[in-house]
Amino acid sequence: MRIAASLKLLTFLVPCAFLVPVIIAFAPDLNKVWNSEALQNIKTLFISIFLEAAPFLLMGVFLSSLMQWFVSEEMVRRLTPKHPVGGVLVAGLLGIIFPICECGMIPVVRRLMHKGMPAYIAVTFILSGPVVNPIVFTATLLAFPSHPEITIARMALAFAVAAAVGGLVYLFVKRNPLRTPKAVVTEVKTHPGFKMASSPHSHKPTHTHTHSDVHAHSHGSTHDHHHSHKKDWRSFFIHAGDEFVDMSKYLVIGALITACIQTFVSRSDLVALGNGPVASYIFMMGFAYVLSLCSTSDAFVASAFSHTFALGPLISFLVLGPMLDFKSTLMLLSTFRTRFVIGLSVAIIVLVFAGSWLVNFFG
Repeated sequence: MRIAASLKLLTFLVPCAFLVPVIIAFAPDLNKVWNSEALQNIKTLFISIFLEAAPFLLMGVFLSSLMQWFVSEEMVRRLTPKHPVGGVLVAGLLGIIFPICECGMIPVVRRLMHKGMPAYIAVTFILSGPVVNPIVFTATLLAFPSHPEITIARMALAFAVAAAVGGLVYLFVKRNPLRTPKAVVTEVKTHPGFKMASSPHSHKPTHTHTHSDVHAHSHGSTHDHHHSHKKDWRSFFIHAGDEFVDMSKYLVIGALITACIQTFVSRSDLVALGNGPVASYIFMMGFAYVLSLCSTSDAFVASAFSHTFALGPLISFLVLGPMLDFKSTLMLLSTFRTRFVIGLSVAIIVLVFAGSWLVNFFG
């Protein structure tokens, strides 16, 4: 069977052989393009963005795998606060205990949601965790040593925006926003559709599959069928590798597009667009979205604009970037439904704009 499959793949590789003469004929021109200054900048920026984010993504993947192995659904339900206000407050401060960058946050939260964490708590954790943590707090203090109010405003506004968005999700989102619902669980005790046979002589359990169960089973991710797997280190690393490959492809695409934008759109042109009381906020928020910097390093980029922009636009850059940027948008779209991601993005942008404007007004 493997030999037959390999022979089928060869049929797709045969047309590629005709490209070899073309590549040889245009080799000098291709060499010039490959060594051009713009392409060198793209390669440098792409590698720097990817290498900056990859360790944090890897950290999140390993933490997600550990949660899959050692955190049960019953534990998640038991530790989750019952009251929504308490749940939002606890989720907003979880970043202090789990200081994960936004690149590694999404696989962790996806795993927790599959184990029973409510969507509003998960969203609050996604938004606040990359900012409200000791690593980002220290990095922001080092970037603005003479302006501690910037660090305080960043932490406070990030927590407020995350809590507000979590509250909105609790009020208006009534269905599971995950793109890939949880697969049909084979364990009898935890299956929501499990029922005992009605006959008193029958001792075999029967499953009643709902429409959502069938849909989840037919479209579910292969990463969620771990109930039948043996829990050993080999399976652990296989799960971690699958998660990393699944999420890293969106990181690669986001990093590549971000590098192209940074190469072909000069920073001076972007600054010229930001002159104005409202345009400065829009520019800094858009700049944070395009740059897609890690939350542990974006403060040093923002410090370069400290003599050009006021407090409010700087805070909008520091708060929006870790919550919503290009690469994280692709990761969110791979995890959540498109309509949910659009609504979440709009809520984040509006709340960050309003909050940073208030910080600038009262600051």
